[in-house]
Parts: sequence; structure tokens; C-alpha cells
Amino acid sequence: MFQTDIVSKCKENNRMAQLQLYKQYCNGMYCIAMRFLKDESDAEDVVQEAFINAFQKIEQFKGDVTFGAWLKKIVINKSLDFLKLKKEKHIELNDTYLKVVEDDDWTVEEGVTIDHIKGAIAELPEKYGCVVKLYLMEGYDHAETSGILNITESACRTRLLRGKGLLKELLKERRYGTGS
Repeated sequence: MFQTDIVSKCKENNRMAQLQLYKQYCNGMYCIAMRFLKDESDAEDVVQEAFINAFQKIEQFKGDVTFGAWLKKIVINKSLDFLKLKKEKHIELNDTYLKVVEDDDWTVEEGVTIDHIKGAIAELPEKYGCVVKLYLMEGYDHAETSGILNITESACRTRLLRGKGLLKELLKERRYGTGS
């Protein structure tokens, strides 16, 4: 059965079609939620809520992107909402005094593994970690990331630049035991 047929049946509230989509996307969406939440039960809850939300609002799915891309955005938004609720105090980065210089060099030293990078990303402050994850791991550009996080593109670029600098420092610390 083609994906458009499955989605059409989901729009008719067909439980078997919903189960089929759930089985198809559940593991991938769980991995995405885990990248943000770092807790298995929180990720499971967020994925469950995302699927419920997706099936309740499936009429809004117009097919201009794949169902997986549409669902991924819901999972990311639910993950970010969960983090916001969990955090007691949120201080917004004021980017009016910052000059952002684009830096597209993401090379790391030889011997640094993807696990080292993921571990270092997990240690970043949330406001930088979210932007770095959305940019590096999920492939979103500045406009998409700023829309998801509800921040300006300038703040997005600033957070990415700072997050990248912190990430490089963390990787150096892990490799050499010092940040210098």
C-alpha cells in the first residue's frame, strides 16, 4: 500500500492504517526525541503525544512534504515544548549587541568519533544544544530552525556559532583534559 493511501485511510480514522504508520515511524521518531530529551520515558511520552496529535490533526497534512517530515516536525516541537515546561527559568539571548560571523567549518580533529560529538552536544547549554542538533543532526537551515524555536534568524546564527565554539572546546577538553 502506498503512503498516500495509508494517510488517506488515516484521515478516515482507520485504526489499522494508523497502526501501520505508527509502526513505520515509531522508532525513528523515538530516536529524534531521545536526541533532545536524553530520557527514555520522556522520549516515549513525547512520541506518543506526537502521534496522538498527528492523528488528531491529520486533516492539516497536505502532502507538500512527506508524512515522516511532517511528523518529525511535530516530534521536535513536542520535545522542545517538553524541555521548556521542564525548565523553570528561561533567559532569552539578546542578540542586538552581537555581530554574527558565519563559519561553515565543522571539521574536527582526527580520531574524534560521532559518539564523542554526540556526547559533547549533550553537554551544551540547552539554548545552544537545540540549535546545533536542529542544524547538524536534523538538517534544518537557519530560517527553519528560527521558526521551530520561535527566535530570530540572527539569534539562531548566534546560538549556532556559540554552540559550535563550545562544542569544539568540549571536544578539546575530552581529548586533552584541558580547554586551552
